[in-house]
Amino acid sequence: MEKSKNGNYRWVVCGLLFFATTINYVDRQVIGLLKPTLALEFNWTEVDYSYIVMAFAAMYALGYLVFGSLIDKVGSKIGYTISVFVWSVSAMLHAVVKSTLGFGFVRGLLGLSESGNFPAGVKAVAEWFPKKERALATGIFNSGTSIGAVVAPILVPWILGVYGWREAFLITGSLGFIWLVFWLIFYEIPSKQKRLKQPELEYINSDVDETAVETGVKIKWHQLIGFRQTWVFIVGKVLTDPIWWFFLFWLPSYFADAFKLDLTKPSWQLVVVYVATTFGSIGGGYLSSKLIKMGWPVLKARKITLLISAIAVTPIFLARFATDIWVAVAIISIATAAHQSWSSNIFTIVSDIVPKKAVSSVVGIGGMSGSIASTLFPLLVGTLLAYYKNLGHITAGYNVLFIIAGSTYLLAILIIHLLTKKMKPINI
Repeated sequence: MEKSKNGNYRWVVCGLLFFATTINYVDRQVIGLLKPTLALEFNWTEVDYSYIVMAFAAMYALGYLVFGSLIDKVGSKIGYTISVFVWSVSAMLHAVVKSTLGFGFVRGLLGLSESGNFPAGVKAVAEWFPKKERALATGIFNSGTSIGAVVAPILVPWILGVYGWREAFLITGSLGFIWLVFWLIFYEIPSKQKRLKQPELEYINSDVDETAVETGVKIKWHQLIGFRQTWVFIVGKVLTDPIWWFFLFWLPSYFADAFKLDLTKPSWQLVVVYVATTFGSIGGGYLSSKLIKMGWPVLKARKITLLISAIAVTPIFLARFATDIWVAVAIISIATAAHQSWSSNIFTIVSDIVPKKAVSSVVGIGGMSGSIASTLFPLLVGTLLAYYKNLGHITAGYNVLFIIAGSTYLLAILIIHLLTKKMKPINI
């Protein structure tokens, strides 16, 4: 994080984005940690659970498109407010449903509203940070996904043991309302933020914006589909989002099935995995930002960091040979950390090659595409695990999924490299 004598209010904004993302991921993690309890309560099969995950993913995909366009129209402050308010209500509604269908409905509503987090966050970073700091800022706020995944395995089992599963949804869902108070008090775009010093405002706007002369031009989201720049983000999300969702929703079950981990108690193995992702998120953002400050071209710095991240995921192939839970934790931790490094940079690329006024829309398009892929992937996961479970070898299903996970990032960076040869920012 670069200290500046001119002021550092932009890092306050980054902190707000970090806490919102943390709460976002706490809320979505709850159901994965309560899966064994809810499966007994509602007689869920693996396929039932996969359908519930798919309901979240499908609406998350739709929400990306809705919020991506909405946030570019109404701004990051109002757009984020709507998103957080609705997802907090949705999270709390899980406590009152009484059927599998009801869970599918509220998960869908949660997915629809939670999708506003990244379009708003990436847009805010583009507004508040020059390019040489954006990846680090994105890495910091994106690390909230990791911290949320760390907090949940400690907090949720404790609430479950002391109060019950309904209270777990109510308590975690209420966190978003607390955040909203701080957001409404402390956030505004730089040009309207009275707490911001003029020298810091000039620093924030220090990049030469090649599209600034076109500020009067409105861009429709369907026009953006025709640009290769948009497809860079689409590819980066479609091929890797399903893997992250697998890590998020099925790792607790993997450790329970393969190593008899008791999910009714705080799961320190999961804590270690998701702490590692925090280092990956911030480290990936720091690396590409450092390369840019050393004089590397912006796009080259991002792509090299993506390549390193893709290579670092591949050791997950070896998880199948682990006979000790902590060996498996170490291998999976490397892969999940590498994913978060990837995520920090794939989000930042959008603000590098897309006009600021279209950033949320492109994030929405790519996020929607990634979520559609994530909607379908749980069906494969559920089918594979159910098949091998019937054979008495459920861990074999996870092994197949680890092979898929270790391959997709290399494919993604290859396609991104081919798309970005001689690429320049969109010229409207």
